[in-house]
Amino acid sequence: MRRTATRRATGLMATLLAFGLASNPATGQEPANSWTDAADMPSVADAVARGVEIILDRQEGEGNAEWPYQGVYRVNGKIPIGYRVGGSAIASHALLAAPGYDEDDARQAAVARATQFIIESTDHELMQHAFESRYDVRGWGYAYGLAHLLRLKAAGRMPAELADAAEEAVQFYLDGIAATAIPERGGWNYSRRAGFQAPGRPSPFMTGPTLLALFEAVRQGYEVDADLIEAGIAALEAARTPTGAFVYAGDNGVSSRSAVPGSVGRMLVGEATLLLAGRGSVDRVRGAVDAFIVHWDWLDQRRAKNGTHVKPYGVAPYYFYYAHYFAAMAIELLPDQEREEYRRRFRDLLFSVRLEDGAWNDRVFDRSANYGTAMSVLALVMPELPRPTGFPPPAPAAPAAVD
Repeated sequence: MRRTATRRATGLMATLLAFGLASNPATGQEPANSWTDAADMPSVADAVARGVEIILDRQEGEGNAEWPYQGVYRVNGKIPIGYRVGGSAIASHALLAAPGYDEDDARQAAVARATQFIIESTDHELMQHAFESRYDVRGWGYAYGLAHLLRLKAAGRMPAELADAAEEAVQFYLDGIAATAIPERGGWNYSRRAGFQAPGRPSPFMTGPTLLALFEAVRQGYEVDADLIEAGIAALEAARTPTGAFVYAGDNGVSSRSAVPGSVGRMLVGEATLLLAGRGSVDRVRGAVDAFIVHWDWLDQRRAKNGTHVKPYGVAPYYFYYAHYFAAMAIELLPDQEREEYRRRFRDLLFSVRLEDGAWNDRVFDRSANYGTAMSVLALVMPELPRPTGFPPPAPAAPAAVD
């Protein structure tokens, strides 16, 4: 099956030209449909419910507690612990965020198992702050593990038996984020060619999510060095180029990877985070969403393909659902009157690459459907989620006066 859909963008959006839909080599599945009529599109509720089923069915590992993210990188032949923690946190977030969590014992039990795994992973030898490597993916575990524990607390859904250990784990992840910040420049990156302790180049795609987790930690009253946050924000600002694109890593130099078509995922997370930090603008966020829609085909050409940063724009497959998640977040930061049209166009794109079994997967690995489906579920329910925390967070409301 190969279908073509043509959609027209008006007003603030540029024209989105025809794009092709390809099969997923991990499963042999093809995208289920291309919709030209909104009446033919599956309901968001049905797609989310099916996504929840898929995520629950795919929990694995010792104690059936994990949803590892699978990429090409291995440590001693195994999926690194940072990917295991990060993937489990993202899948748990999707289960928590989807409607009906409080009435779903299976979901609650699955999230509790994953939470215990995320807490206990702080003892893993390759999650310790002193571990050194040129290619160091602990940071994904630190950022997403922290975000997961904070979300459970904010929602009042932390299992009581894990509450004390969770507090220790939050501090562990906060300390890990501080310990792995780029010296002298701020921000974060999992790849440092000169070695772990040498100055590296911050990457927007890692700095943005890490900052969002820190913003929420500050809101919940945890002590976070303001200079650490300010340096990360400054690193994001420095990564923006005159075209509005964000570099892959470092400052705003010019390269094929900093062209807009290959940068849309970084633009979305960068502009959303900077707006929440009071250092961006709605116009820039809107521009990033428009760029995502217009250049979506360049992302789709790399979906579920072998290789990583392939020319002409250096797009790697694992940016695909990352970009969709942050596109959905960015849309919710736009003015109320603009959101529904952007949501509609976004859903049209997301549903066009949904697989026949109801999953989403941007890698050639079957296991990565855990991540792709979770990110897609989160994107679909994004309109119902709380607005991400900004920085500095709003001051608590003063107690009502008593006469």
